[in-house]
Amino acid sequence: MLVIVDMQARLLPHLDGGERLSERVGTLLRAANLLDVPVVVTEQNPRGLGGTVDALLEELWSAKVVEKHTFDATLAPAFVDALPPAPATLWVAGAEAHVCVLLTVLGLLRLGYRVEYVADAVASRRAQDRAVALERAQQDGARLTTVETAIFGWLGSFRHSRFRDVLALLK
Repeated sequence: MLVIVDMQARLLPHLDGGERLSERVGTLLRAANLLDVPVVVTEQNPRGLGGTVDALLEELWSAKVVEKHTFDATLAPAFVDALPPAPATLWVAGAEAHVCVLLTVLGLLRLGYRVEYVADAVASRRAQDRAVALERAQQDGARLTTVETAIFGWLGSFRHSRFRDVLALLK
């Protein structure tokens, strides 16, 4: 399952690399849709921060969107209800790397999930916060990965019927 954390309209313009983040998360979402990877998306206080950015909305047709008011999404029952049973592998991306993404990753690890922290699909307002978040996630048991590694892992082989479609997303 792909977990996208708080890619919200009023948050992204303030992030270091927010535009690149939106692009990388969009690639993950398009690939997940092509490969039937389930997706859950969180929105932190959407009345205050706005909903998910417009650039990603068309990719959410198969996603479960969960509104939350906690920084750690695992404290929101609707989020936990949307997850497969542990110890499934969850790929996690979004914003901010050192707050909602990291706290959700730590919560998922406590619940017994295997977590792949998609390092090139997370951002924070400050680069140093992102760097510390990646280090902390790894120290606590998350595995760092990239958008392309996640996607090729979902494919498994160049013989996959959607290989060419997915490859086109990466060029």
